[in-house]
Amino acid sequence: MAALPSGLPVVDHHAHLHPSHEGVEAARRFRAAGGTHLFLATQSYETTCPMDLDGYRRQFETTEALARRVETEVGVTTYVVVAPYPIDLLPQAQRIGLEGAVALQESALELAGRWVSDQRAVALGEIGRPHFSVDPSVLPAVEGVFRKALEVARDAAAPAVVHCEDLDGAGYRALAAFASSVGFPLGRLVKHYARSFVPAPERLGIVPSFLARREAVRDARGDPGPWFLETDFLDDPARPGAVLDLATIPRRAGALAAEGAAGIEVLHRVFVDSVQAVYGFAPSVPPGRSG
Repeated sequence: MAALPSGLPVVDHHAHLHPSHEGVEAARRFRAAGGTHLFLATQSYETTCPMDLDGYRRQFETTEALARRVETEVGVTTYVVVAPYPIDLLPQAQRIGLEGAVALQESALELAGRWVSDQRAVALGEIGRPHFSVDPSVLPAVEGVFRKALEVARDAAAPAVVHCEDLDGAGYRALAAFASSVGFPLGRLVKHYARSFVPAPERLGIVPSFLARREAVRDARGDPGPWFLETDFLDDPARPGAVLDLATIPRRAGALAAEGAAGIEVLHRVFVDSVQAVYGFAPSVPPGRSG
């Protein structure tokens, strides 16, 4: 595995940290392996998902505080991604009723939109729908909240990071039609936790964030992009390393760099060009610092 070129960022596009688990220490492992930039997605930090808007406000603030600690204590540039987790709708419906759950999700989405507008977050996520079958009676509410999420992201000029089932070509077409129906730009729609490689023409502009397994890198390396790599690290002591460990992407980057110019071109495409295309900024590494 080769050393990475000086100035090349190494970006994990989607991970979670928990203040009561590894938290900042996991980010140290990422940095030690060569990671430089992290997209930190919010999650529930309490024993149950939020049941009121203040619960989501606390959740977003915890994510923001973790991000700032990672930056100041570890030196990893960290971008905050916030939204109410779409699966929260299901336990919320059981506790406060479906109508109340939908209203809470929509209020939390509007809060997330304000965070983006105030530059406290760079995207809405995760939004979308459960990746498993749900009671058909709940589906209209699920789809309605997803539509609201895309409307909020559209109005905030924010990328949207989608949680849903793994997609094939037909799935990308259906997602593209759904997003287009509310006027959301497909080039700012990111399919989080993409496991199946679908060629760029079949994605219709939707951006996959591939789970950074070796086979995903192998399949995607010739793709013109944009596309991302992520670990979806969960920081859960009951599931060590789940989904992938934070050191994974720096290791993948080192393996590509060892291939020479062609591998480095792939790294630039995924870590620089893709972020620029979707988020409107390019990650940079301070002079003298490398992955």
